[in-house]
Amino acid sequence: MTRNININELGKQAGALKAGEHVLVSGTLYTARDSAHKEIEELIKSGKKPPFELDGSVIYYCGPCPARPGEAIGPCGPTTSSRMDSFTPLLLSKGVRATIGKGPRSKEVADACRRYGAVYLAATGGIATLLAKKVKYAELVAFKELGPEAVYRLEVSDFPAVVAIDASGASVFDRDGK
Repeated sequence: MTRNININELGKQAGALKAGEHVLVSGTLYTARDSAHKEIEELIKSGKKPPFELDGSVIYYCGPCPARPGEAIGPCGPTTSSRMDSFTPLLLSKGVRATIGKGPRSKEVADACRRYGAVYLAATGGIATLLAKKVKYAELVAFKELGPEAVYRLEVSDFPAVVAIDASGASVFDRDGK
């Protein structure tokens, strides 16, 4: 069974989501990859405001391609999440409710999900064009100079993912059953 998730309700629903559960996400996502994470971390550490409200947000590890005429966005598949592992605990501590990407995460990220009541959702790699069809609106938010690694605000509807790490820290990637 697939659960529909409204991002505005994610704070209330995160505790009920279980690792391995399929979800359809609707609402606002912010794209950010390695370079954007570094910039956001530097802003936080210097006491400056990040380019979007972190509390309650969802970050999608994605560097979207340019849109063709009539499309909201070009292909926008997930990137390897482990590259953001060193930044994730800080962002979760600032209220980020979920991250979306592909592949396994570190123990530190699973521990941070448990500590802050957040989840990690895995999107399917290799279907960037299909995922783009779930994006209804896209807008550049920050770091234009980073090109495809700039931060974009995406409005999505029924964006498919799997709960890979739930708010208790349980992970679909944990082969030991812990």
